[in-house]
Amino acid sequence: MTLFEAQQLLDTAECVASEETVQAVINRLAGDIAHALAGEFPLVLAVMGGAVVFAGQLLPRLAFPLEFDYLHVTRYRGKTRGGEVEWRVLPGQNVAGRNVLVLDDILDEGETLAAIRDKLVHMGATRVWSAVLTNKDNGLAKPIRADFVGLDVPNRYVFGCGMDAYGLWRNLPAIYALKDK
Repeated sequence: MTLFEAQQLLDTAECVASEETVQAVINRLAGDIAHALAGEFPLVLAVMGGAVVFAGQLLPRLAFPLEFDYLHVTRYRGKTRGGEVEWRVLPGQNVAGRNVLVLDDILDEGETLAAIRDKLVHMGATRVWSAVLTNKDNGLAKPIRADFVGLDVPNRYVFGCGMDAYGLWRNLPAIYALKDK
């Protein structure tokens, strides 16, 4: 993709959540998570690469002790449709006997987050919570429901705030939806 094509992607997209909305959502999520987990000393795992922006903004707002690590699992591989779950990196911290909070950018079909939960439970996690910046309102019966949800987004391909479109625009502070074809 050329620079011009990348810019066209953004220029023709629709903003579905402004930067101000995203920041307000992250503040609310931080409060909800702190209320629920402050006494738990959780291991917080960010799902790379999408959750990096969300995690980087949420973690400084959690004023309680926690440990942080990451895992890398994907279904998209730079495409706009998910495929098979591919495990790239398991958490480096020992999850056995731990309460774990998984941070992810979006709950779309739920396959990836459900696979993460199942893997962490298999690895011995005592309890697994999940927090997602966005939940796609796609009408599907999802195999998992996030414990903490930032905001619902339309049933379109969204990007920004860590989510990408064809590997681009994770760095945007607002959330956009690709133009319908």
